[in-house]
Amino acid sequence: MVQNNNSGALQHPIKTGFNAQSTTTDVIKGIDLGGKIAIVTGGNTGIGLETAKTLASAGATVIIPARNVEKAKKNLEGMANIEIEEMDIMKPESIDAFARKFLASGRSLHILINNAGIMWVPLQRDSRGIESQLATNYIGQFHLTSKLWPALKQANGARVVNVSSLGHHNASFNFDDPNFENRDYETLQAYGHSKTASNLFTLELDNRAKGFNVRAFSVHPGSIAGTELGRNADMEQWKKLGFLDDNGNMRPEVLAALKTIPQGAATTVFAATSPLLSNIGGVYCEDGDIAELLSDDPSVQTTAKLHQSGVQQYSLDESSAKRLWKLTEDMTGIHFNLA
Repeated sequence: MVQNNNSGALQHPIKTGFNAQSTTTDVIKGIDLGGKIAIVTGGNTGIGLETAKTLASAGATVIIPARNVEKAKKNLEGMANIEIEEMDIMKPESIDAFARKFLASGRSLHILINNAGIMWVPLQRDSRGIESQLATNYIGQFHLTSKLWPALKQANGARVVNVSSLGHHNASFNFDDPNFENRDYETLQAYGHSKTASNLFTLELDNRAKGFNVRAFSVHPGSIAGTELGRNADMEQWKKLGFLDDNGNMRPEVLAALKTIPQGAATTVFAATSPLLSNIGGVYCEDGDIAELLSDDPSVQTTAKLHQSGVQQYSLDESSAKRLWKLTEDMTGIHFNLA
């Protein structure tokens, strides 16, 4: 029996019955999370907020680490089973402080959803000199997961969900220049590079963590209307992605394919809770199922390629995943030892 998703060995749809139109209400139906503890980064806006609401409605206690606590309190006002704590994913000391406080509570952590992310930003760096999209979309996931590992292990049945993106198609991971120190900065390349890193992290985390009954998943939410993710993009970037025509108008086929926020959060909730994934991990999911693995051969036209979906093989490469883990430890000074 195949035990891991190295090279996409497990990357096959499993006919869940869900699809791009499925909502969080659909995927959480019949699932009881009473007594479970979840942490959702970026859980006060967009799909993170919808994810947090859905988990809480199923009985979980959901903790939202937020950079702007007052904004989070306003957005989450009146919701049961929600706790708000301060954390800035771009600041290592803030991640450490949040994790220390959670571990001091003695609680197990059953679900960790690394949802926080940024896109289309100009070149910026964190205090360590790490490019901001890489720092937020991947390094923050690695850092927070490593610090919360004792609570995940203590749960004896936990899941880590890393929110990735179809944007990983934009770029493989550049090991020679991860922080754009020796090449021109291109924001969509940086975004794709960071999301490929997230997929590789998911693969290696699952390989290392499954012996402790912790499984990891990465997810592509889809193109979603009404979130804050695209707020930094200008018209030319939208055109480059194919969202707008030459006149700056949204293409009809793009508009028709946009998901609502409950549809966009559905795959995250599916990966975090579905019993259909009980004996699997390290996979990339989209539209409420395991995504199709794309062929490296450009002449092979799969359904996923035709519909701009699926996962690239380079983001599931075992050697790259192990290399990235070591590089990340060297870049951050964090030794993520799961023993």
